[in-house]
Amino acid sequence: MATVYDFTVKKPNGELTSLRDYEGQVLLIVNTASKCGFTPQFKELQALYDKFKDRGFAVLGFPCAQFGNQEFEKTEETMEFCQVNYAVTFPMFAKVDVKGPEADPLFAHLTHEKKGLLGSTEIKWNFTKFLVDKDGRVVDRYAPQTNPAKLEDEIAVLL
Repeated sequence: MATVYDFTVKKPNGELTSLRDYEGQVLLIVNTASKCGFTPQFKELQALYDKFKDRGFAVLGFPCAQFGNQEFEKTEETMEFCQVNYAVTFPMFAKVDVKGPEADPLFAHLTHEKKGLLGSTEIKWNFTKFLVDKDGRVVDRYAPQTNPAKLEDEIAVLL
C-alpha cells in the first residue's frame, strides 16, 4: 500500500526530492495560492509549523494556479511573496496541478485516500488540507475554509 513517502516532488528550484525525507513526521499537505481569499491562512499554517516542528511536524505547501489563476507565474515570485508577507519558513515546493489529467501523482494519491464532500475525489479550491500520520497514511482532509488553527488538537494527538 502506497504512502506519501513513496512520492517524489519538485523543490522550487526544480530539483526532485523524495518525501522519504519526512518519514516519521506528521504532515499537513496544502495546495496554496498567493492571490486567494484564503491566502491569509499562510499565517496560521506558519504558526502550526512553529508550534510543532520540533516535535516531528511539517507543513508542506504546494502552490497551484488551477483555481482562478491565483498564483504567480514564476516560482521565485511565489516564494518571495510567502516569505515577505507571511514569513513562511515551512517547506514550499514547485507549482503543481492538483486535479485533472495532469494532477501531480502525490495529489492524485491524497484525493484517492481521503475523499471530499459527497465522496468527491476532486479538490475544489485552494488551501485544501490533508493531514498525514507518522506512517505516511492520509488520516483526514479539510476544506479550504477550515482555519488551520483549528487543527492543533488533531495534530497534537498524532505527534
